Amino acid sequence: MSRKRVDRRTFLRIAGASLGVGALYRVLPALAEGGEAKDVARSQVRAHGEAVTPFTFVQLSDTHVGFEGPPNPTGTRAFERAVEIVRGLKPIPDLVLFTGDLTHDSEKPGEAALRMRRFREIAGRIEGPTLHLVPGEHDAGLDGGKLYHEVFGDSSYSFDHRGIHFVALDNVSRAKPEVGPEQLAWLERDLARFEPTAPIVVFTHRPLFDLRPDWEWFTRDGDAVMRTLSRFENVTVLYGHIHREHTLVTPHVRHYAARSLIFAFPDPAGAGPKVPLPFDPERPFRGLGLRRVRTVPGNPPDAVGVSCEEIELSLAERSGTEGFQQLLRPSSL
Repeated sequence: MSRKRVDRRTFLRIAGASLGVGALYRVLPALAEGGEAKDVARSQVRAHGEAVTPFTFVQLSDTHVGFEGPPNPTGTRAFERAVEIVRGLKPIPDLVLFTGDLTHDSEKPGEAALRMRRFREIAGRIEGPTLHLVPGEHDAGLDGGKLYHEVFGDSSYSFDHRGIHFVALDNVSRAKPEVGPEQLAWLERDLARFEPTAPIVVFTHRPLFDLRPDWEWFTRDGDAVMRTLSRFENVTVLYGHIHREHTLVTPHVRHYAARSLIFAFPDPAGAGPKVPLPFDPERPFRGLGLRRVRTVPGNPPDAVGVSCEEIELSLAERSGTEGFQQLLRPSSL
């Protein structure tokens, strides 16, 4: 009996989309029907110790707790609304990954610690999912990550979840956009036990490729990181820093950026300067919307389709009382 061929590079599909307030990803084993699907699942267990099973997770980024200024005088409002939305997701996501710039830096004595505690208080309202963090330059650039480590713990680490190996990389604590030789050596050791078919998810703050080096949208030794990952057939990299949606797809790697929760930056392909998009009091969270991703049956049946709807956050005033509204509109993609 003939069986459909399974492309191992698409064994794991992460249906990811950037959210203005983060990104919701659904992990699905993209298996063909019939006996080969079971064969592939068994091979995953033999090679990696655990088969990939479906789950969802959320990416939030660049909350910049403590920032208030013309690009967004509403402070933590979008972050708090994002937390409400995550709390209401069904099914409940397994994980929430924060990809840096949790706080906005400050040289005022004691202020950075206060902002980190405020971040923890807001993020702590998310009940159910496990939270995992990496720092941004605003969290760790001034002191080499000392306070971040005291408050949040390690800035680079790894863990396994439902057949996926997750790697947190710190590309900000050296006061320059790089991972550094010590962390690169650790990454080599961490990945040594895995076969090339193992699905890997890396989450970090800055992009690991040269998106706009003149805007500091890059990592100096990002190429070295990607060389370490090059033997794997299915790698997903999640990052923040650029305050906007972005996707880059290469043969074995998919890079996804989540937008910011404070203000948006312009399109890097444009000719204008790197300045935050201006604040619009009629649409205070412009560029900070939410995209919810749902999987739908594809054609042929073993394919997985994706249906997206965007949830735009808006701040409304009613008789002097401020409230939030969710506005649904069709995806522009």
